[in-house]
Amino acid sequence: MSLKKLAGQTIWYGVSNIAARFLSFILTPLVTYLLHTRSGQAEYGDFSVLYAAIPFVNVIFTYGIETAYFRFSSQGTEKGLLFQTTFSSLLISTIAFSTLLILFRQAIANYLGISNSAYISWCVFIIALDTLAAVPFARLRQEEKPKKYAFTKVAGILLNILLTLFFVAWSPRYVAEHPVSAYAQWYHTYNNTGFLILANLLQNVLTFLLLYKVWSVYRFEFSAQLWQKVFNYGAPMIIVGLGGMVNETIDRIMLRKLLPGSADAAKIAVGVYSANYKLAIFITLFIQAFKMSAEPFFFNQAADKNAPAIYARVMKWFVITLCVAFLFTALFLDIWKYLEPDSYRWGLGVVPILLLANIALGVYYNLSVWYKMTDKMAMGMYITLIGASITLVLNYLFVPIYGMMACAWTTLAAYASMMVISYFWGQKHFPVPYATRKLCGYLIVIILMYFTEQAVQHFSELILVRFIAAVVLVLIFMALVLKQERAELKKMPLIGRFIA
Repeated sequence: MSLKKLAGQTIWYGVSNIAARFLSFILTPLVTYLLHTRSGQAEYGDFSVLYAAIPFVNVIFTYGIETAYFRFSSQGTEKGLLFQTTFSSLLISTIAFSTLLILFRQAIANYLGISNSAYISWCVFIIALDTLAAVPFARLRQEEKPKKYAFTKVAGILLNILLTLFFVAWSPRYVAEHPVSAYAQWYHTYNNTGFLILANLLQNVLTFLLLYKVWSVYRFEFSAQLWQKVFNYGAPMIIVGLGGMVNETIDRIMLRKLLPGSADAAKIAVGVYSANYKLAIFITLFIQAFKMSAEPFFFNQAADKNAPAIYARVMKWFVITLCVAFLFTALFLDIWKYLEPDSYRWGLGVVPILLLANIALGVYYNLSVWYKMTDKMAMGMYITLIGASITLVLNYLFVPIYGMMACAWTTLAAYASMMVISYFWGQKHFPVPYATRKLCGYLIVIILMYFTEQAVQHFSELILVRFIAAVVLVLIFMALVLKQERAELKKMPLIGRFIA
């Protein structure tokens, strides 16, 4: 697969991830405007806490099968047997894990502070469907069918948007006009937290059904020998995944538990923090799209003698893209802040910090090629555990004092540490000629540009002046990239013709 093909597939996977983030991007302002009251913010906080917990359980349910599927399918393992064995494994374990969680749903609801245990059951069904879709989606990616992948994802997302609008925007008016209807009686049984979860559950049902042609070939066939190899390879991904989820989502749970004051105040803080976290969309969507296409790409390129040079080139353009996304978001927060109501904007200070944190995370994902290519998955586990330890310790120490700002700075510290450690360990075991100085230079430049924009903002309250300054800074950065990368840009078919 060429670098051009990687870019093309990243775009297609990006379509689905852009749509997914578009869902959050559009629904977040819609939901936050609808839930702008204190009770509404508390409900959004409950929803955010549940969605911080779901990824942890997802990691356990999938136990590294997806990454192992790519590894073994690229090594010539008979693909039919691999699919049947991995899907059988997930089917059996999903039934067992789901049954266990549903039996203890009330205890889980009590721990998380959720009023209705039915929401826990719904979340378990969401996780179960996500898990059963993992191998079919992996098969689409391995077979290089990004269009089918994108269509399936987007269709589910559109249903989620429609159902969210139905439950949160239309239903309250209908119920008020028809208070004695059967629908009104059912509707009053739940709150907005439940309706947001239900919309997601029905999205997953549709997504799984759209994958029918992929999983309909399933027949129970299980190779214990193959499964042992797959599990041994993927098992460290449980720790890697759990550590990753600690870094990514535990801050919401710790903010809820450790913030001084009332329980409602803590729920509101979680809702505000989560809403502002989503303003980092332009970086996170590209990272997710890149991950979808890069994992099979890296494995397929492993045998190429020029693989290290290819990986270095991928890293360079990856970082440049993230730098542009950072500037596009951080310098124009005067515009993006209107995507949420006033009652949520007091948390905007976390956005630039989280943007930098996500850049560090994206670079780490790119660097992780070294331990996947050398089958040193345990090293990835150690790096993730170091990051998770930083997350847990710093949040525990500073959330009670600094609240959500502590969460943001801790996220940056954890991801930056993982990035640096992975770089130095990786260069010892799997040297890649990254343009380290140049990429560090780009990162320093965008940080200086952010502080420059902040200085302009300090001296001028005119939004137009700040907007012009932001545009100028972005253009300066683009000019810098053009100057530094001119020789390579000239070789690109679509860009080279415009460069003298």
